[in-house]
Amino acid sequence: MSYDRYVAVCKPLHYGSLMGSRACAQMAAAAWGSGFLNAVLHTATTFSLPLCQGNAVDQFFCEIPQILKLSCSDAYLREVGALVCSVSLAFGCFVFIVFSYIQIFRAVLRMPSEQGRHKAFSTCLPHLAVVSLFISTATFAYLKPPSISSLSLDLLVAVLYSVVPPAVNPLIYSMKSKELKHALWKLMTRCVSEAINFRSTSADD
Repeated sequence: MSYDRYVAVCKPLHYGSLMGSRACAQMAAAAWGSGFLNAVLHTATTFSLPLCQGNAVDQFFCEIPQILKLSCSDAYLREVGALVCSVSLAFGCFVFIVFSYIQIFRAVLRMPSEQGRHKAFSTCLPHLAVVSLFISTATFAYLKPPSISSLSLDLLVAVLYSVVPPAVNPLIYSMKSKELKHALWKLMTRCVSEAINFRSTSADD
């Protein structure tokens, strides 16, 4: 997505050739392939860990740090090594995203039209906000010191990096659609009116 925004803002005349169906398919295949290999690596290493503190995880999914807490042997070092590989891959993606947005902001700030700058920022900032939320919460979840760890905090952070970004992505990337904005506005208006009617009915009772 950051590369798509970069091409759209910095090289708009070449967008059709640089972001064709073949290029999109290759980038999607690379993302899905690396994600699948990463998942297989962690699944294989965590399933091989001997657990000596039960098999109940204080989380709504099998988060790796929670599984490592239940391990009772030096075999967990293999999973730590897998985590290092994953962090290295994620850091490479992070550097690529930062570099792309640096180029984007440099190009946007050189635009003479205020309307053009506003349009470019409105296109890029939602994606940047979602990526920032995911990276910051995931980093905190995996690198936070044990002294500040608690069940409620772990659950909250896990929801923020595993549930919120994929849930809001379709909404954010579709906000440019006038039909979607109109439908959301009608839905919000209906919910507010129903809430007001419910309150008035409850007050009369």
